[in-house]
Amino acid sequence: MIVLVTGASSGIGRRTAQLLAASGHQVYGAARRTHDVPAGVVPVPLDLTDDASVDAAVRRVLDDAGAIDVLVNCAGYGEFGSVEETSIDDARRQLEVNVLGAARLMQAVLPGMRAAGSGRVVNVSSLAGEFAAPLGGWYHASKFALEALSDSLRGEVAQFGIDVAVVQPSYVDTGWHDTAMDRLSEASGAGPYQRMAERMRAYFASAAVVRQMSTVDQVAQVVIRAALERKPRTRYRVGRGARLAVALATYLPDRTFDALTRAQFGYGRPEAA
Repeated sequence: MIVLVTGASSGIGRRTAQLLAASGHQVYGAARRTHDVPAGVVPVPLDLTDDASVDAAVRRVLDDAGAIDVLVNCAGYGEFGSVEETSIDDARRQLEVNVLGAARLMQAVLPGMRAAGSGRVVNVSSLAGEFAAPLGGWYHASKFALEALSDSLRGEVAQFGIDVAVVQPSYVDTGWHDTAMDRLSEASGAGPYQRMAERMRAYFASAAVVRQMSTVDQVAQVVIRAALERKPRTRYRVGRGARLAVALATYLPDRTFDALTRAQFGYGRPEAA
C-alpha cells in the first residue's frame, strides 16, 4: 500500500509510519521537521496551515508513487486554556492545524482515490471529540469538528469505494501533554482561572493518569488496523476506561457529567464569583 502519514516526526504519527514501513508498505511521512521522520519512511515537508504546502506534499507523493491508497491524519496538538482567555489567534491556529489542515489533505487525495475506485482515510481524533471538559474548549472543538467531518465524508465517499475511519485515543504517553500544559499556563496560568489551571496540571502529572496512559505502540497498532483492515470500523477507541467514559458522557445528564468532571480534575465546588 502507498500510505501518506502526517505528524510523522513524533508520537503516534512517527511510530505508525515506522511500523507500516517495516511491514513493507511504501510510506511517506509528512511533517514540518522532516529530519525527525524515521528511517525507511520517505520524508515530505508539510505545513498544515499553508494551502500551497499541502498541495505540494500530495503532488510529491503522487509524482513519486503514482497514487495514495491510504491517508492517515495524525498531526495535531492541544490548545488548552479557558475559552475567555485563549486568544482568537491561538484558537484559529488550533482549528487550522487540527481541522482545516486535515480537511485540505482529504480534499487533495480524494480525486485520485475516486479515480482508482478505492481508498482509505484514517483520522486520528481523540476521546476529546466525544465530550468536553473545562480548559480544553478549543481542543475539544477541533476534535468535535474532525469527528463530524469524518462522519459526513464517510457517507459521501462510500459510493466510490472509499472508507473513512476514526481512531479515538484516550491518554497516550507522548509529549502531547507537556505541550498542552504549556499552552494552558500561557493562557490561564494567572488570573481568574489560575486555581483551575493548577489543578489540571497536577492531575495530568499524577500517578493515576500515568497508569491510564496507552503506549505509543498500542495506539499506532490500532491506527494501522484502521488503515489496513478490509472492513474497518467507523471508530476505534483506545485506552483504559475509554468505552465507559463515552457511555457516561452520552447517558448521564449534562450537569451530572459536569460534576464528575470537576471531581476528576480536583476542581471541587464551583469557585466563588
